[in-house]
Amino acid sequence: MVQPVRATALSGAAAILALVGPFGTAEVMTALPRLAYWLGLVGASYSVGYAGDALARRLSPDRLMPRIVIAAGVTGPGVLALVYLLNGLALGYWPSGGDLVALALNVMAIAAILSVVFQVASTADPATTAAFDTAAPQPPGILERLPLDKRGALLSLSVEDHYVRVHTSRGEELLLLRLSDAMRETGDVPGAQVHRSHWVAWGAVQAARREGDRAILTLPGGREVPVSRAHLPKIREAGLLPR
Repeated sequence: MVQPVRATALSGAAAILALVGPFGTAEVMTALPRLAYWLGLVGASYSVGYAGDALARRLSPDRLMPRIVIAAGVTGPGVLALVYLLNGLALGYWPSGGDLVALALNVMAIAAILSVVFQVASTADPATTAAFDTAAPQPPGILERLPLDKRGALLSLSVEDHYVRVHTSRGEELLLLRLSDAMRETGDVPGAQVHRSHWVAWGAVQAARREGDRAILTLPGGREVPVSRAHLPKIREAGLLPR
């Protein structure tokens, strides 16, 4: 599925091409058919390029030049076939001989250049590709309430009167906040409420033990957090206690 940002970018590119009308499309097509033409060509070309890129990364994950060759080798012929077919169906233009050779050289050259640019860019900065394809993990919102020097990995939340004490790997801070509101700001950090007064990040748990009908979790620094009986199933689901 195409990400919304990417779909917007592709649609924008198609709209610009429709306005400019390159390769003679402005002379032979009116505005709306021209827009439909470029939307179809840009979208289909992206799909071919995406498949070429995926294949290249699978066959040669660690070597740049083979990736470029594979991506360009798939993208070029694929896009050429699309252009040839779309021009024939939409414009009645089926190039042959020298015209076909010229078209093929143009398409293959553009595909090769784009393959080099994308592969080199993603190799130079892998985070760029990750950020483009999927949303990068965001730190939990509650950290924004803390002083900069205490914004470490979120470990736990504990109620103290009308406050919540936020424990991180870089310290702790009291916030005038309800526990329920604080938990809503933990974001994607794996963890759960284990007691009416405590929330714990699973990654912070260093040990767990049973004490009668409840449990005790040991966190960094030897700090212990109780787990009430009602919340024991969560601890078992997290693999912290035997089932």
